[in-house]
Amino acid sequence: MELYQQFFNRCEKKYLIDETQYRELIGKIYSRLEYDNYKKYRICNIYFDTLQYDLIRASVEKPLYKEKFRLRSYGTPAVSDTVFLEIKKKYDGIVYKRRLALPYGDAIDFCTGVRFPEEKSQVLSEIQWMMKRYELYPMLYLSYDRLAMRGAEDPGLRITFDTNIVWRNRELDLTKGDYGILKVPEGQYIMEIKTLGAMPLWLAEALTVLRIYPASFSKYGKIYQDELFRNSEFYRGGGRNAD
Repeated sequence: MELYQQFFNRCEKKYLIDETQYRELIGKIYSRLEYDNYKKYRICNIYFDTLQYDLIRASVEKPLYKEKFRLRSYGTPAVSDTVFLEIKKKYDGIVYKRRLALPYGDAIDFCTGVRFPEEKSQVLSEIQWMMKRYELYPMLYLSYDRLAMRGAEDPGLRITFDTNIVWRNRELDLTKGDYGILKVPEGQYIMEIKTLGAMPLWLAEALTVLRIYPASFSKYGKIYQDELFRNSEFYRGGGRNAD
């Protein structure tokens, strides 16, 4: 079985915009962008966490350092389709992503401790360490549509627009299909601007003219705060620090 990995270190900023802002922004910057290889696609995730949601609880407090672990597919996968195990860390505004690709069935075997991949790698070791340290379990299914664009002359620039966010905390199996509770209303977009360095001046000027400002927004974090917090073991007094 062949495994491959990818590493990403970049600056990411999020913005919550409406339909009008989206259309006006695209009108201003379209000539400087091009669609990425897949243009528009559905992203499906299983987020892993402790039973007390320790990782996302720490994340929503906006610390200098935070981390997440998820299983990601593009569309609903079959057991043999390639999926990605991802560690996402953020320190002082810079995002560090570690990614491992393998068939969905093998990913599930690995995450449940049934069978480990024969081929070892640094990313695999990091994932094993993280899962053991925190005692992680699948806790949330989260999916959304993504429109992805990149700089026509700057391949290090990437802009994505996410809509139709759906979540569920039951049947946490990517092969079960894409269904759940709609979180972000129709007509709203979560825009992410990803750069390897400083934002291009033409893009910064367009955002300023349209009064589009960065917003602290985590899809998983928002769902936890609005939907999951009061039902969690921690809130009911079952957390590790409970008397």
